[in-house]
Amino acid sequence: MAPLKILICGGGCAGPSLAFWLARCGHHCTIVERFPALRASGAQIDLRAQGIQVAKRMGLLDVIRSKLVDEAGVVMVDTQGNSKATFMANKSGKGAQTGTSEYEIMRGDLVRILYDVTKDNVNYVFGKTVEHFEQDERCVTVHFSDGQIDTYDLLVGADGQGSRIRQAILPPDSPDTVRRLGVYMGYWFVPRADTDNNYRKMYHIPGSRMVMSRVHSPTEGQAYFTFRDDSEELRSLLRAPVETQKEFWAQKFQGSGWQTDRLLQGMKTTENFYCQDVVQIRTDTWSKGRVALLADAAHCPSPLSGMGTTGALVGAYVLAAEINRNSNNLPQAFANYDKVLRPFVNEIQKFNPLFVTLAWPKTSFGIMILHFIAGLLAFFRIPDIVARLSKEEKGGWLVPEYPELKSALQA
Repeated sequence: MAPLKILICGGGCAGPSLAFWLARCGHHCTIVERFPALRASGAQIDLRAQGIQVAKRMGLLDVIRSKLVDEAGVVMVDTQGNSKATFMANKSGKGAQTGTSEYEIMRGDLVRILYDVTKDNVNYVFGKTVEHFEQDERCVTVHFSDGQIDTYDLLVGADGQGSRIRQAILPPDSPDTVRRLGVYMGYWFVPRADTDNNYRKMYHIPGSRMVMSRVHSPTEGQAYFTFRDDSEELRSLLRAPVETQKEFWAQKFQGSGWQTDRLLQGMKTTENFYCQDVVQIRTDTWSKGRVALLADAAHCPSPLSGMGTTGALVGAYVLAAEINRNSNNLPQAFANYDKVLRPFVNEIQKFNPLFVTLAWPKTSFGIMILHFIAGLLAFFRIPDIVARLSKEEKGGWLVPEYPELKSALQA
């Protein structure tokens, strides 16, 4: 079978992971990224469950280990910073991960790792976007933002939860693919304080608000500010200028105790700031013709799941294998991709709305109850015991074996 000419839209974690496998199988991959350079930045992410297995099959676990963030566990604190409950990471190598994974890493470091192992056999194009495209039974004709036009055998949208590729292939009357979970999040980098250590801190505030801090280097840490709200008008905040967004978070949390004011002060000068509506992406179709969707563009599980990066690596592995197996029959490749991966996606997207109510208490009494229950669980080490006795595979879904990918990697 002749190698395919493939365009991948998005140079984060998912796109390069797909290109990693396809290029080693002899296909010609181009990754187009809208940012002018490699966007090796972003918050702390992790690998869990099947994502660890895929990273191992890629031969990347050792280099990932060399870049891990030293996070020992999660601590719930009160307004004076006193510990109310501590949950340790499961670093035994057995069972499932806890709130802190054994494989915590900064997004930028993982992006660099994936770029370094693909840059020699994948064509990267920065500062450019796919404006629109049309397709027929032979090819996809892509029109770029710089006016250039080119044809490809296949176009893959790995362009995130707001994917323009997804919007282009779904019918105008298709159901809304965005499932809002009623949580808003802002996060940014802050200077590390003398009181910071290698534990993630979680601080709950009346009004369904929560602040989290963690550190990733000797000089820097991260602040995560979240709150629960279902109102429609807040969505306009995401389209507002960054300074307007920062002003909103300052007004929402100023004077709330613990270290909120210090973290808000760091927000004023940070160059790493992001604000989002926490959502899932759910759609019944991940492809149309010669165009397919990958990772958050297809099935974002939300940051609350902790499975976004894992979903990206697993999805890229399955999609690459099915494309390679069925390069002369892409409809069959995409049908197999859906059949194989959909049960895993359904598992990582399981979400009980009650979780949001319990995790973001509205009153001081609710926070007291949360601390009491969490304290009991931590004292008896229930999460640690459950994790060690659980299967590593999320939902029992096994990563399929694709011998041809293993052979290509060895070659």
